[in-house]
Amino acid sequence: MEKTENKKLLSRTDLFSMAVGQIIGVGIMTMTGIAIGFTGRSVNIAYIVAGLITIIAVIPQIYIGGTANFRGGQYSQIAVLSGQRMAGIYLYVQLFSCLAISMYTLSFADYFLSLFPGVNAKLICTIVLTFLFGMHIFGVKQAARLQNILCAVLAIAIASYICLGIGHVQADYLTAGFMTKGVGGFILASIYLTFAAGGAQYVVNYSSVSKNPTKDIPFVIIASTATVVLVYAVMSTVVAGVLPVEQVANQPLSVSAETFMPKTVFTFFVVGGAMFALLTTLNFNIGMIVYPVAGACADGWLPKKLAEKNKKYDTYPYILLVLYLIGLVPILIGLDLNTVANSTVILFTIIRGVIACSALQLPKKMPELWEKSAFHVSNGKLKVICGLSIALATLSVAVLLISTSLPQIIGNIVILVISVVLAFILNKRVTLKPSYTEK
Repeated sequence: MEKTENKKLLSRTDLFSMAVGQIIGVGIMTMTGIAIGFTGRSVNIAYIVAGLITIIAVIPQIYIGGTANFRGGQYSQIAVLSGQRMAGIYLYVQLFSCLAISMYTLSFADYFLSLFPGVNAKLICTIVLTFLFGMHIFGVKQAARLQNILCAVLAIAIASYICLGIGHVQADYLTAGFMTKGVGGFILASIYLTFAAGGAQYVVNYSSVSKNPTKDIPFVIIASTATVVLVYAVMSTVVAGVLPVEQVANQPLSVSAETFMPKTVFTFFVVGGAMFALLTTLNFNIGMIVYPVAGACADGWLPKKLAEKNKKYDTYPYILLVLYLIGLVPILIGLDLNTVANSTVILFTIIRGVIACSALQLPKKMPELWEKSAFHVSNGKLKVICGLSIALATLSVAVLLISTSLPQIIGNIVILVISVVLAFILNKRVTLKPSYTEK
């Protein structure tokens, strides 16, 4: 990676807000109903189990992040611990995943048009993307401040749902509708909900601009996951409790919200909940990819010109411009993005397993720093925990394969093949540079 240091701008609070915004996506509006279909009113307990599974699964990420400051986030971690070819594969998968920016933006436009019909959707998408990318061009601190504001509104929207709905939970909640499909349904619901509880680990990609990454990022991963999961558990109690289970199973949150929310508050919930959840996810994803790409440019996977900095704002305008075009152009030409944008889900679950395998290399590749790490454990414990994380990733992939459409499975395979081919072809021109510091 490049030796030029980025300014240390993000505090623990900023990172926490970024992580929360990434975890809380529009998926919570739909996933809860699907989970209720699996397990009924025990969905709140399933959320707690999902949170525990998620935290266990990301412990290897915490081990790595607590050992050194990897300036290119997960890209640098994989490069140092698992080799540059694997890092190249990760990079190209990440670039393909940028199409999700388009999908999230279109989803935002759909919600906007439901409130203000007749507005041109492409215009809304252009305005949203231009605004968000503009914030990142003028500095990551500005983007973090925006995230703090968005998360505050999102929190108010969720709180309004809980506070107004909790009094409408039916008296028979604890006696009817629990584990409607038995232990098997509960387990499936718990595994499925890990996708709603996950995402905090990607805050590691902000390592290079964090004030104290080796301490703050591990804390934020655990704290943000635990916080959001507890909120989800309470929220799902309301979802499953205000109406009979059969009426809310496989339905979005809006079905229950309409029964107890005044119209104006309901509108605010849709805007501040679903729409702002999309904005926080968009804002996080834009910034998350920049620093791994900058590192990859310095190493030779991509043109070095892309990683030229704006010294005034300490940002990468050329990288941001490319990402902006990747997000905007498919929208403007009317490309069907759903299959493509969702076609990295399985691959990113596999990457979680790759991170766990990388953590196993800490005693060998970084012995001195690993020994000094606040998260250091014996080799035996390291193997057990990483093995458990790999097993959970494998189980998650199995669940995805069962529930994912054939076109999306094919999309994952195609993206993986292209990424592997590119990584092997371009590997000879890559010169891996030192990409981490002790703090």
